[in-house]
Amino acid sequence: MSLPNPLSTLHRHRDLVVQFTHRELQLRHRGSRLGHVWALLSPLTMMALYLFVFGLIFKSKFGVLPNETTFDFALALLLGLSFYHVIAEAIAAAPMLITNQPNFVKKVVFPLEVIPFSTVASSLYHALLSILLLLAIAVFSRAGVSWTGALALPVLLLPLAFMALGLAWGMSALGVFVRDITHLTPFMTTVVMFSSAVFYAPPTRDPQIWAFLKFNPLLLLINEARKAVLWHAPIDYGVMGYVYLFAAATVALGYVLFALLRPYFAEVL
Repeated sequence: MSLPNPLSTLHRHRDLVVQFTHRELQLRHRGSRLGHVWALLSPLTMMALYLFVFGLIFKSKFGVLPNETTFDFALALLLGLSFYHVIAEAIAAAPMLITNQPNFVKKVVFPLEVIPFSTVASSLYHALLSILLLLAIAVFSRAGVSWTGALALPVLLLPLAFMALGLAWGMSALGVFVRDITHLTPFMTTVVMFSSAVFYAPPTRDPQIWAFLKFNPLLLLINEARKAVLWHAPIDYGVMGYVYLFAAATVALGYVLFALLRPYFAEVL
């Protein structure tokens, strides 16, 4: 059984991709007075909460910059949250993406691949806004922004998009048949957050813990992004090679699972 090329499918239906991404963005802010301003306020409020708990109460530090301030910690925290939320939103939304669209499922010619893709595109849009905000305020920090690292952000965001898309395709397909997945997503997103060093430094000095966490591609990606943009350190392309391989495998497996299960969606719904 030959599977259709997802890139050609998305390119052929690019107008639908734009339309559904725009619809997803509108639905997120429908009925709110501030509208798209929440795309900036939401990450800032979450950052403020984690900063209060981990930065002010627990006095956490990443320990990379000399004489690291609370502001430096906040910037690294915001960058980590921006990357994490792309994956977390894909996991949280994916199981219901297809089941909530039975009318589209029953249309034989409708490209269902577009629905998870648009959700991930919407999450990336919000992540980009958060990162742009970070770059704007980071210039006031003592270390400043590494603009060479900032220019490398597309290299860092691409595997993030692949991982989120693979999870969205795979979990949206499984969600049609196993509705219980929706009850597991809060636990899954929490595990991802705590295992990805979003608000603490990677525990490289603890060999037993690091032996497991060093294979977490999101942790490695967040760490490389902080190094490149905020800590003025070069990207480790050996690490990025592993992250890209993992991301490519994730998006490929996610799409294969989606394509194999798609013919049976209409029977279940």
